[in-house]
Amino acid sequence: MFTGIISDVGTIVSLEDRGDLHARLSSGYAAEGIAIGASIACDGICLTVTDRGPDGAGAWFDVVLSAETVARTNVRSGRRGWAPGRRVNLERALRLGDELGGHIVSGHVDGLAEIVERRPEGESVRFAFRAPAALARYVAPKGSVALNGTSLTVNEVEGAVFGVNIIPHTLAVTTWGEAEAGDLANLEIDTLARYVARLTEYATPA
Repeated sequence: MFTGIISDVGTIVSLEDRGDLHARLSSGYAAEGIAIGASIACDGICLTVTDRGPDGAGAWFDVVLSAETVARTNVRSGRRGWAPGRRVNLERALRLGDELGGHIVSGHVDGLAEIVERRPEGESVRFAFRAPAALARYVAPKGSVALNGTSLTVNEVEGAVFGVNIIPHTLAVTTWGEAEAGDLANLEIDTLARYVARLTEYATPA
């Protein structure tokens, strides 16, 4: 489990298709602090560390992405898919006793949201996203979503389009400062919203 609070921005070092997609990323995490078998969310995708080692002041680590994961995420979709040199948001798995600063995030991507607008608003940046039709019903004003692994609060919703406001600090410590209209973001809807919607369905008379 994760919180959607990004703790580092890593860089893709290499990608290799071997039936599944093998990726190596560099990070600012200490090599001795990364256990083989540990989970790291990479742009919101929960991935398992298969190897790791020191890389200057930080570490490199390897992960494997199945065909299912690649198909459901922005890894090979859109104009800014994964490629060497691309930066990705990273978060280590939540540990018992850690501060829950965002919301509960599983790292299981539900679909892709397209950025339809980016505009400055004061010191912040306002983004508008279009959610897939099947997921739009789970997005509510003042609710939470995870986009590329970042816990964000929904400001407004109009049909399948919803807006979020990203403050300067978040822009500086994540990849959101680089995002542009037309990009596809990994979307994970709030687990609570999913269960509330399902309970409402069961409570509605046939």
